[in-house]
Amino acid sequence: MLHDAAILCDAPESHKSPPAPVCPDAFSPDYWRARGQVTGEAPGRGSSLFITPYPGAAEQWVLRPYRRGGLVARLSQARYLWTGIERTRAFREIRLTARLFSLGLPVPRPVAVCVTRHRFTYEATLITRRIAGAGALAERLENATATPLLLERVGRMIRRFHDAGLDHVDLNARNILIDADDTPWLIDLDRCRLRAPGKWREANLARLERSLAKFSPTAEAHAARIRQAYRARADKT
Repeated sequence: MLHDAAILCDAPESHKSPPAPVCPDAFSPDYWRARGQVTGEAPGRGSSLFITPYPGAAEQWVLRPYRRGGLVARLSQARYLWTGIERTRAFREIRLTARLFSLGLPVPRPVAVCVTRHRFTYEATLITRRIAGAGALAERLENATATPLLLERVGRMIRRFHDAGLDHVDLNARNILIDADDTPWLIDLDRCRLRAPGKWREANLARLERSLAKFSPTAEAHAARIRQAYRARADKT
């Protein structure tokens, strides 16, 4: 397991023991359901849960089991080939997320990750801090509430991550969250990595544009606005 000790110890004085993610059992959705601390569920593969880490907590966490997609999921939805702990997708993602978080980039703060080995395979679950009041960009597109200013902020955000070298292999409208202040955040860094500038930047943008088209009839105009802000990124978002 890896965890952020500062978060796990940030409990009220009356809460004498750290929240449960220091315990492997706490990475199971059933653990939280049995305690009535599940507050919601996110759409998509893996069924991420929103949980309250301890009674009276002012924040929520997101518990996300790693799940396979595509044809390989027919063999196993939850298990991956073991090639060493540091090569697991979970350890790579939490280390990358922590690195970007330390740079002040808008990613959820990582809390903990657990990898369970089964001889030649492993399962894993990641916990991050939930972004308060945030919803997916996809929802804003579907509701026609994605303003030009918001799209410009998205473009500047993506450019910040690209300038830091992040190749987000699944950049889409569901992996961009918008908080209550209309600030965009980037989530789901599984299989992502830091790279030198290259053609991958354009591939990221093209993938996002294909995603926009699924949620808005005016996706072309939205994409143009995002690209314009991406090219002329200001220092502030």
